[in-house]
Amino acid sequence: MSSAQVDTLVGRNTVVEGNMRFSGGLHVEGTIRGNLYADDGERPSILILNEGGRIEGEVNVPRVVINGTVEGDVHASERVELAPKARISGSVYYNLIEMAMGAEVNGNLIRRSNDKPRLEYLKPEEGSAATAGNAPTGGAGKANS
Repeated sequence: MSSAQVDTLVGRNTVVEGNMRFSGGLHVEGTIRGNLYADDGERPSILILNEGGRIEGEVNVPRVVINGTVEGDVHASERVELAPKARISGSVYYNLIEMAMGAEVNGNLIRRSNDKPRLEYLKPEEGSAATAGNAPTGGAGKANS
């Protein structure tokens, strides 16, 4: 991900106040005080937060590389990469995650999947070992056929 194309740069001495929408690659070395959203574009958007960079708000971006500080939840539909200087105060919602030694998350790590959850009820087949002779005993009820 380090070779991602950068379309927008928030410089070291820059402070952005308010929510921000972007598409493509966003490289942050300064501070963003507000929520960050990636728009769907021709290619998946990516946020790269440098060491010394800071985001005070929620992050909603498909691909995220963090080596700075985030105060808020991080929602990544594709991938999260946490470098050694990453500091997150909030929950991280991810599909794939890579976390280097030294990175900190003060919140929950919650895996989200693009697949539908598999909640299946498997009925035992008639005559199988699961049903044959395994009826509850004790006279409190009658097994239905």
